[in-house]
Amino acid sequence: MTQTDAAFQQVIDFADEARALHQLVGGLSVAELTAPTAFKGWTGEDIIRHLHFWNGAADLSVTDPDALPAIMSDMAAAGSMWQLEQAAVPQTGADLIGVWMARVETMAERWARLDPKTRLPWVGPTMSARSSMTARQMEHWAHGQALYDLMGVERGDTDRLKNIVVLGVNTYSWTFQVRGQSAPGPMPRLNLTAPSGGVWTFGETGADRIAGNATEFCQVVTQTRNIKDTALAVEGPVAEAWMKNAQCFAGGPETPPAPGVRGLGKTG
Repeated sequence: MTQTDAAFQQVIDFADEARALHQLVGGLSVAELTAPTAFKGWTGEDIIRHLHFWNGAADLSVTDPDALPAIMSDMAAAGSMWQLEQAAVPQTGADLIGVWMARVETMAERWARLDPKTRLPWVGPTMSARSSMTARQMEHWAHGQALYDLMGVERGDTDRLKNIVVLGVNTYSWTFQVRGQSAPGPMPRLNLTAPSGGVWTFGETGADRIAGNATEFCQVVTQTRNIKDTALAVEGPVAEAWMKNAQCFAGGPETPPAPGVRGLGKTG
């Protein structure tokens, strides 16, 4: 799929995010793909397998939505998400990378024909097709960070990162709700510098403020960096509380990495 196809932007951005990650992992050796990363000790193969499996689950919401509930029962039977993915996706090395990217391209073609407002079932509440594609892009960007870190490669982001910024904004209250808390106040004002050099602003002007690099903001809300490992300016108690536990993804509450645990050159 190309920019000229009649697809909503998030489909294009999802596919381009996966292709960018493929440029990195497609050239890795078996030893590099099986080395532990700083993300829970997962290897490159674990990460690609995870992305591939949940891409397939998301695609089922379009092709066979009635099959989705079985995923949760399969996970319970397997004992964990990691074990389920290992059993469901036996490929390794180049074969694994090949099936992952083939599914990405097939999904991009299929999802390009959807109305972005279409409601789709998921393992939790329904999602719009636009939100589902944003989640898939976010997963590739966030999990891919561990591989860029492992290889000591500084990723060159583009303005498709804005989808993840918006996801971070939209899940401000979720960061607190998932911990059984109420948001302590209105979302802080955001002034973030985009990869292209522009400034993205969100929220109302107030005492609480977060400013800096959009990439670093996304790293914090996806928990690939501790806020202390960034140069973000965080002002006010509400902003501090948000950045301490920011979480833009679903599931139970996750604790962000400790300072210094994740970064370029970091391994498991």
